[in-house]
Formats: sequence, C-alpha cells, structure tokens
Amino acid sequence: MKRKRSASNMPARSLLCCALATSLFATMPAMAQTSTAILRGQAQAGAEVVVTNTATGSVRRTPAGANGNYTVIGLPPGTYTVEANGVKRSVTLQVASSSTVDLDASAAAAPGGAATTLDTVTVTAPMLKDVKTSEVGNVVSLRQIQQLPQATRNFLEFADTVPGMVFQVDGSGNTKLRGGASNASAGNLYIDGVGQKSYVRGGGIAGQSDTQGNPFPQLAIGEYKVITSNYKAEYGQISGAAITAATKSGTNEFHGEAFFRYTDQDMRDKRPDEKDTEKTDSQIKEYGFALGGPIIQDRMHFFVAYEGKENASPKTVLSSPEAGPYVGFLPSNLSSLYGPANLPFTEDLYFGKIDFEPTDRDRIELSGQYRDETQVANLGGQSAAGHGTNKINKDKRANLRWQHSADNWFNEFIVGTENSENNPTPMSIGNGILYNYLSPRAGSTDVDEYSFLQTGSAGGANVQRKSQKGWFLQNDLTFTSFQWHGEHTIKMGVSYKDIKLTSQDAAALNPQFSYSVDANGVASTPYRVDFVAPYTTPGQKATVESPSKQYGIYIQDDWAATDKLMINVGVRWDYEKSPAYTDFVTSQDFVNALYADDPENPGHPWADRLLPSGINVADYISTGKNRKNFKDGWAPRLGFSYDFFGDESAVLHGGAGRSYDRNLFEQLALETSKAALSPVAVYFQNPATGQCYRSDRVCTAWDPRYLNGVDQLTSIPGVNGSAELFMFNNKLKTPYSDQYSIGISNQVGDWLTDVTFQRILSYDGFAMSLINRYPDGSYFQNGSAPWGEPVPGYQNTIIGSNGLEQRSSQVLLSAEKPYTKESGWGLNLSYTHTSARQNRNIDEPYAFDKATIHDYPFVKSDAVAAHRFVASGSIDGPWGVTFGAKLVLATPEPINTIACYGKVDADGGTCQQVGVVPPASGKFLLGGKIWGYRTVDFQATKEFAVYNDYKLSARINLLNAFNFKNYTSYVYNGFGANGQFDPDITINKTGDINYFPRTVSFEIGAKF
Repeated sequence: MKRKRSASNMPARSLLCCALATSLFATMPAMAQTSTAILRGQAQAGAEVVVTNTATGSVRRTPAGANGNYTVIGLPPGTYTVEANGVKRSVTLQVASSSTVDLDASAAAAPGGAATTLDTVTVTAPMLKDVKTSEVGNVVSLRQIQQLPQATRNFLEFADTVPGMVFQVDGSGNTKLRGGASNASAGNLYIDGVGQKSYVRGGGIAGQSDTQGNPFPQLAIGEYKVITSNYKAEYGQISGAAITAATKSGTNEFHGEAFFRYTDQDMRDKRPDEKDTEKTDSQIKEYGFALGGPIIQDRMHFFVAYEGKENASPKTVLSSPEAGPYVGFLPSNLSSLYGPANLPFTEDLYFGKIDFEPTDRDRIELSGQYRDETQVANLGGQSAAGHGTNKINKDKRANLRWQHSADNWFNEFIVGTENSENNPTPMSIGNGILYNYLSPRAGSTDVDEYSFLQTGSAGGANVQRKSQKGWFLQNDLTFTSFQWHGEHTIKMGVSYKDIKLTSQDAAALNPQFSYSVDANGVASTPYRVDFVAPYTTPGQKATVESPSKQYGIYIQDDWAATDKLMINVGVRWDYEKSPAYTDFVTSQDFVNALYADDPENPGHPWADRLLPSGINVADYISTGKNRKNFKDGWAPRLGFSYDFFGDESAVLHGGAGRSYDRNLFEQLALETSKAALSPVAVYFQNPATGQCYRSDRVCTAWDPRYLNGVDQLTSIPGVNGSAELFMFNNKLKTPYSDQYSIGISNQVGDWLTDVTFQRILSYDGFAMSLINRYPDGSYFQNGSAPWGEPVPGYQNTIIGSNGLEQRSSQVLLSAEKPYTKESGWGLNLSYTHTSARQNRNIDEPYAFDKATIHDYPFVKSDAVAAHRFVASGSIDGPWGVTFGAKLVLATPEPINTIACYGKVDADGGTCQQVGVVPPASGKFLLGGKIWGYRTVDFQATKEFAVYNDYKLSARINLLNAFNFKNYTSYVYNGFGANGQFDPDITINKTGDINYFPRTVSFEIGAKF
C-alpha cells in the first residue's frame, strides 16, 4: 500500500496542541526495534532538525549532513512537527515504517490526511505510508480498529483486511490467525518489538492455542503492521506472517475511556445444531477501561488498560452423522443427554506502562502485561455435560527499555521476563463411558466405530501442563550517516533468552470404556478400554522440564542507492540450546530389543525390518553425547524498491529471503515422556463368541474389577509390554521457509493500490512415523498397516524427523482509499488467490498412513481457500453517526484426508492421502453456489457530547447480517471405486460452523 509523499505547513505549536487536546488518545506506541518509525528527508546542510511529538511533547534533534540528508530513528507512531531553519511540517508516522519529509519551503502542502479541527482552524497531519520497502504487507490503523464491526475484541481480527491473511472464529468461539498457507504456529506477534512466540504449544502466540481469549487488551493497541513475507532481518523465530503492534502511551493530557458490550441467545439466530431444539443459553459480555496522562509534563507519562470477558459459547450434544440413523437404539436415559450445552469462559487482561524522558536523547520505559483465563472446553458434539475439560491459561510479562539517540546513531536495550502456562484438566475424576455403533466395513474384516455419546469423565490425555518461564535481553544499534554509493542505514542486534520449558502430556487416570449399541440396546460389557498407563522406563518421566537458551544476531542495511532505488540487505542467525533433546539417552533395554534376534527372521536383528524403508535405527539412538543443536540457521534476506517517478506514486518492489521458525517443545518432549505414560487400548472378548472385535491389541476376558481404575487395568496380561516409545533423529533441523515476492504499488488519485505475487516454500517441518513392520520389512500386508508388529516388548515405536513440506503461490491484490476528515469515508479491498500443496495436514505431525513422511504425496493444502475477498470500510453518516461494514467471501477450503477407493499403491497401501475441495455452501450476489465462507457485518456508532471533552457513545453491531451458514462438518459417503477417485462428500447441515449465526450486540462507552 503506497502513497505519494508530501507534507503541510503547520500553525504555531501552541495552536496545534490546543487542537489536538480534543482527541482522546494519540497513537503513542512504545519505541522498539520492530514497532517504531524512521523519518528521513532533506533540509539545509548543517541545519538542526527538531522533531516534536505533538501529544507528549517529547523532542528529538539531529543535524542534517553536508548533503542536507537527515535521518531520525526510533520514533513511536504518532503525529509530529518537523522543523529546520524556520521551515515546519506536520506528519503522522505509522508503525514499523520508514517515511520521507523534505524540509523545503517550496514544497506543496499535503492534500487531505487525518485532520483535527478547532473552531475554524484545521491542522492537517498527512499519514505517511511506508513505500520504499521489500516487505509484503500493510498497516491496520487505529481508525479501522475503532470503526469496523468486530465479533471478538481480539485486535488481530482486523488482520484479514491485509491480502494473504485469515482470521478464524471456530464453532467453540476459539480464534486463530494464519498467513498464507502456513499454520498458526508459523507466525509471531511482536508487541512493542518483543516477540510473544509460543515455544511449547502450537498457535504461534503464547497462550493463543484453542482459546476464546485475546492476546492483549485492544484498548492498549495503537496500530499494527501485518507482514506476510520478506520481513527484514530483525524478525526472528518465524516462518509465517509477522504482526508488529505498537501500544498506546499517556500524553500531556489526562484521557480515559470505558466500554461495556453485551449479547446473548435472545439476540442471535439458531445455530445449525439447534435446528430441532431450543436455543442454548449463551452470552458474550466484554468490558474494560483505559486511562493515561502526564506524571511530569513533556517528560513522564503513564498508561493503564484493562479488558474482561465473560462468555458462554453455545454447543449442542448430538450423535455423529454416521451414527444418526441408529440413534433410536439408545435407551431414553442416554438419549435424554442430547441437547443444549455451553462453554463458559472468563478472561482478565491488564496492561500498564510508564515512560520517562530525562533528556532529549534518552527514553526509559517500564511496562507489564497480565492475562488470566479459565474456560470449559471439549463439550458438545458427542461429548455430554461433564465429559469436558477445565482450562487455565495465564501469561505474565514485564519489560524495561532504554533508548539513547545520538547525532548519527540510535541504541535500544530491552530486558524482560515472561511466564506463560496452559493447564487443562478433566472436569472430574472417574471413568469415561463411550457409546458407539459398530459397523462392518465393506470388503474388510475391520469394523468402523460410529459415536453416539461420550459421558462420564474425560480421559487422562486431557491432563496437561505446558509452560515457558524465564528472562531475556536484546540490544539493537542503528547507524544513520554511513555514505558509500548512496546513503546507508545500518542496523544490527543481538538477543539472548533463558527460558525454562515444561511439558506434561497426560496422566494415568480416567480410563475410557467403550460400549456397543445396537437394536438390542447397550451391551452389558464394554468391548474396549482406552487409558494412559504408567511405565517405569529408564530415562523416561511424565513431566519434562528443560532450560532453553536462545541466541540471535542480525545485521541489515537499508541502502538508498539513489533517490529512486532502495536496496534492503540483511542476514540473521539463530541458535538454541535444548538439553531435553541433546542430553536424552535412549533406553538400553530398547536398544537391545531393536538389535535382538528377530523371532521371524533368525540370524537377523529386528532393526533390519526397517532397511527397506531407508531407516537406519542408529540415526535415532541417542547416547546423550552424539547429538548437537542445529547451528546452520543462517537466514539471508534481500529486497529492493524502485520509485519510477521519484514521487512514490509508482513503486516496484520485490525480495527473496529465508526465515527459520522453531520446533515445538511439546513435540520434542515426547521422546522423554511417552514411555513413562503411554496410551493403551485393551479389547474385551464378546461373551457370546469369545472374540475381540479387533486383533491388533491386547485381547482379554472382561472382569468388572477393571472399572476400579488404572491400577486394575495395568494388571491385565500384555499391558506391561504396551509402552509406546518415541525416537527422534540425531540430526534434527529447524523448520524454515524460503520467500520470494515481486509487485508494484501505485497511487491513483486518493486510492492506493498494490499487486504482488509471492511464492513461499516451507521445509523441514517435524513429522512422526510408525516403525512397526511386518517380518519382510513391508509396511502394508493386505492393505493393513503393521499395528500388530511392534518392536518385541513394546506396543508401538514412533520416530520423529524433518520432512513436512509446503509450497504455495499467491496473487495479492489490494486497493485502499484511506479515511480523511474531508471526504468522511475510507474503504479497503483485498483479494487473494492461492495455489498451495503440501505432503501432510498443516496441523497434524503424526504420519502413520505411509512408511515414512517422504512417501506421502503432495496434495492440495487444507490451510487456505483458493479465492478470498475482503472488503471493509467506514463512513461518517448523518446525525453524527459513524457506520462501518465488512464483507468476507472465500471458496471452500480443501480437506486433507485418507481415502480408500480401490487403488493399490506400489507399497501395498490401499488408501491414499488426498486433497479434495468440499461442496460450497452458498452464493453471494453474482455467480453460482461457489462460496464456502460468507459474512457481512455492520456497525453504527453515535457519540454524545456531555460536557467539554466528556462524551458518551452507543454502538450496535450486526454480525453475519444475512445469517450465512459457514459449515465445517462433512459426511464422507465414499471416494470412488476400482481405483477411480470420485469423492462423494456432503455437508453436515447440523454440524459445526465457523463464525457466528446472525447476532446483534450492543455497546456503550464513555470518554474524557
């Protein structure tokens, strides 16, 4: 998104301050390595350039060089006066941007811009957008955050106005942000330049996995920038989209605001799963306040914000679609459990900041944030009341920042702490009871299980503890006056983190007993039990704790080779010490089992069964001394921009770069924990036939004492040999992506347009494969995987290695007419076309359908739709009412699944991984039934002046105004026959949906 540069003459500073006093909060974000702005331009040679923040009074000074060039680093986004030799300009700088203001008395005044009016005097401060950059992305402004309709008060909800981004609200109210065709874990959020990365769980942002909550109070966000690819070298631990947000600060005036927002079941339409029932009780209640002001005028300010949530997301307990035809077999005491349920959720978010500028060259900032959530999850669908989990999610952080500026350099030092934890547990202790219909599979001796209901307590796999706790420091140094074939701004930085990582995967409690239900009712005895069993395996422990020491260094050069050509060159290196991986020692008992004589192949070790798959088990046996941390994480980044006419009205931009992410600790910890607490399945004999319904696990006669807990179940013969063991490759690498882009941006009148093509190739994702094998080394016999052929003395052995890959190409189109006071309206249009393929589901590291991850075919990615269009805008209406609207359209996202349709692969497999586009759910205006996701949202806001600057406001949101059903559940009727792929997939119209049904919410607010 690019814009022609110009600036306007300014009235006297006192007049400007009076005019700005009518605003509530200036966007005064904290200064940090990735959220601040750079201001450069030309003035008279040797002149002193004075840059003053109009809201806080903070001043920065720098001399213009012999050629008249000047550069000011580390400016928080906001409105400034820039003055030299009596020439004064006003500019508004955006987050993480670089802008140009020439202090030439003959320069023309800027048209439009964000204006502040005092009586008949208008002070204009044009918004300067970053043009000369190779980064692909755009800024989400405070105006968009405040005036677009919103469902969640998660400030990241507006990121999908940028091409290539998807913000998702699922059927349980949980939110997720993805960029391109990557999963959420590939992204990173930087708040005031400090990464919020989740090192243990997925989701990308700490605390943001499977939650209805928000990562940060929206009232404290000034604006943020979304970068979908080709970020500069200062961005680390990322291979997807980068979000860099700038927080608000206090100003020289006391300002505050508060809000209350509410909706419930009486203000929404029915969900599809409520079609034949009453609406489930539900609510969204959100509230908060913010306060900021001076402690010492022009020197010290404070800002605090709080936001809270009290939600109850509606769900319905019902059978699976496959079991639906047989639901009449259930007795009334069980069928009565069908019906409404909800998921209670509460959240408290706090943020506070104090900034102090003892001199014109120094700024000190102390900030803290706290997040506290509790929620009930995993109810609805087949899970009845009581079969869910309680989740506790907390995140605490504090940062101390010191910035020092000199004539030709700028330094920023940050030290901080972080403490994030996520602890789900079952709602109760006891047995879980599962009711299923057993359906013989056509052409096979196997049986499919169709779920009616899950009651009692949730299983031991729902007991988890994931946390990251520690401290960090980082220093960034920027030089601004280096001259060599043009002007160079050179930035370099180092960072260090010392974090304790913790992962508990399960607990040995709450076994899950499965009962079959047929026309005769519920069977008298269970046919199966699943539970987590404890094992005493050398080197294994249920909870894994590991110190993680993370190092990062980078250098980048923004080289203005000419007044039209900007070249961005950088390189980054990241390194992490992870003792849980490097110091792990494989159990000698297991090593002995691998190399022991194979009972089916005398004279050969069992490990030889893996040779046909290209697996040498020695590559996975750790002695505690033969592993090293990955040290080849060098990430070069190169980009350019070329301003054809020198006025930034037409700019060609492009780039290529590599970026390394990280392996999730909850996956690495499985090597240490899984053989201490392993999932076990035991089948019970049918009393009439004496047979178990499957023969690949332990099969025994039923005994009622097995209902008395895990201790009784572990006494079953064969369970002692059922431990699962994980082995990881001794040369694990770090996942990374290679990113390429080329595009052009233009200014056409008031419109800013951009067309970009980006290609992203992702490699070395972590995947886990099964090493059970048949005696001849094959993975399939008669189409069946070797579940009954484990390493002797163990149940299953799983190896982890690099191998997940993804390839995506995107065309990104955008057109933006920025809001101005004069025009009274703003509009943003974005379109994304994506073609993406991958060799495994983006959120699924387990790959048991082929011998190794390298045997999987590349199929259409399930990460993103082929076509996505977002339109959003706001307009100043009559009677002082501001209206906002947002439209989102997307074609159906492909499904990645395993399909059986009579085709036999060379390895003997009879089922294949496929990527298939499900049927569309509806149409919109033009065209036929092509859309899989549709929403149209509106909002209207009216402010009422009470006294002086005291105002009250009322707002109404209408979400999903046309009550579109964005289905996410499908019924797989078949995939073809005789080797011909012919999928028959239908929409489950009583299943879950993304987003909300038509919903009205009301909001009231107060400001001063």
